[in-house]
Amino acid sequence: MKSQVKILLVEDDPRICQNIHDYFFQEGYLVEIAREGLTAQKFMEEKVYDAIVLDINLPFKDGLTLCKEFRHVNSHTPILMLTAFDDLDDKMHGFEVGADDYLTKPFFMREVMARIKALLKRSKNQPIPESVSIIQMEDLTIDLGTQSVSRGKTPINLTPREFNLLLKLANAKGKLVTKRELNRDIWGGSLDENNNTIEVYINFLRKKIDKPFATNLIKTKVGFGYYLSSHEH
Repeated sequence: MKSQVKILLVEDDPRICQNIHDYFFQEGYLVEIAREGLTAQKFMEEKVYDAIVLDINLPFKDGLTLCKEFRHVNSHTPILMLTAFDDLDDKMHGFEVGADDYLTKPFFMREVMARIKALLKRSKNQPIPESVSIIQMEDLTIDLGTQSVSRGKTPINLTPREFNLLLKLANAKGKLVTKRELNRDIWGGSLDENNNTIEVYINFLRKKIDKPFATNLIKTKVGFGYYLSSHEH
């Protein structure tokens, strides 16, 4: 028997909360609800979910803080953030603390569902080579079994999407990975050509993978894409 998908919905607006709950329930998902930040924190600490829908503006403890703290102990559960704000800085802040996707209110219920389905698919279907559990490049180590990353003896905390992006580049073994490939394989083809999300995530990776260390590994071929290399070209 197929296990039921379990979603944590953290939303203080009763109408929005009920609408999302009912829509997900019709799709066969099991939904648990937290109406404020401290209850959500308790659930996130004590239970396991397939995905989390997390509003930013919450009583007692805001969604950004919850997401940041959760990512210190869990780097793999997908998080879709909801907010009434549509400012780019707010969105970037959400991504920086570990959100995988971002949806601005008001929205259509079918779009929430589409985003969650895409996050669930990517989190459960990342290809891992059967014969390889460790990918090594210079002092960069990617452990596929634990989905952890380090440079030398320094552990690097990545969000699920950052990890998948790095893994995509590492599996290319130094070959160029185009933006179209990244859009297809990491974002499910959901980004339009003028969207700068890929560049933003590459910058996130660089801050964690390259900036603190002597050798930069993430390279850009302007107008084409990205690759990993320890050599300057």
